[in-house]
Amino acid sequence: MLFDRLIGLFSVDMGIDLGTCNTLVSVRGQGIVLNEPSVVAVKKGTNQVLKNGEAVGWTAKEMLGKTPGSITAIRPLKDGVISDFEITEAMLSYFIRKVNGKSKIIGPRVVVSVPSGITAVEKRAVFDSCERAGARRTFLIEEPIAAAIGAGLPFAEATASMIVDIGGGTTEVAIMSLADIATCESVRVAGDDMDEAIINHMKRTYNMMIGEQTAERIKIEIGSAAQVEAEKTMDVRGRDMISGLPRKTEVTSEEIRQALQEPVQAIIEAVTRTLEKAEPELSADLVENGITMAGGGSLLRGLTQVVQKATGLTTVLADDPLTCVARGTCIYLEHLEEWKSTLENDTDS
Repeated sequence: MLFDRLIGLFSVDMGIDLGTCNTLVSVRGQGIVLNEPSVVAVKKGTNQVLKNGEAVGWTAKEMLGKTPGSITAIRPLKDGVISDFEITEAMLSYFIRKVNGKSKIIGPRVVVSVPSGITAVEKRAVFDSCERAGARRTFLIEEPIAAAIGAGLPFAEATASMIVDIGGGTTEVAIMSLADIATCESVRVAGDDMDEAIINHMKRTYNMMIGEQTAERIKIEIGSAAQVEAEKTMDVRGRDMISGLPRKTEVTSEEIRQALQEPVQAIIEAVTRTLEKAEPELSADLVENGITMAGGGSLLRGLTQVVQKATGLTTVLADDPLTCVARGTCIYLEHLEEWKSTLENDTDS
């Protein structure tokens, strides 16, 4: 351990929120130092990253849906887990190199958040990707625990805390006590499914094809889970499915709310199922402590009110919900020796 600390002086230990939509990296003492889309641009039919391995993150996201035939912009994670091993490795290498600095000879210790419902094979893929990307040692932490730590919940105390973390690919619902998960549910319904619901609505209602980025913009600008005081409209541009020509149309916040009902309902059902599985004493604590929501998906207007109405429990949004998991991995790094035996085992690289 002393040797590990000494060589740690020559590397930058980091926490990574490896998300389906965005990857955030935090460094002890510095906070969030990187927040970029989980996108990589490659030559079509190969795993060769463009621009000498630099077409990653924001550079690659700008290419999504706009690439010529010779280029493909890939999101290598699906539903919170690695779907393309080699591309994920290239993406992690780029992010670790960017944060650690090219001058650092020794690889960093890395804490990576993973969905609570992933398999042993999927965990192994994360370990291997981090190792091959240059990590000295890798530790895994389940996303709901990282989110709870980042949100400042008393997860290590003998009282129940409940977190609902809605990311891009998964929604993590967990009740925690004494630094561990008492009961949890991981569903592969989250922000991406909301975008997909909007894309399908535009196809069915307007015979219009829109891309992922347009759907996300609609969700952010006029999307909601509950009725809002001032309903909005928005001009949407896309391709007419009948004529094949570009056109625009106006959509309302009411119809987008209707389109989002299915994924929102799936998230609420996951929350209620988790509550039904809780021990009576933990349920009693939650009457007092309520539910905390984190992740980018929790920013959907009215979602906290809908969850509160469905559960009867006070539901609040965490401070800066987008960075909760990344901040949690960083705090975990600071307590590595204290907490690593109770959380996910690490592997030496």
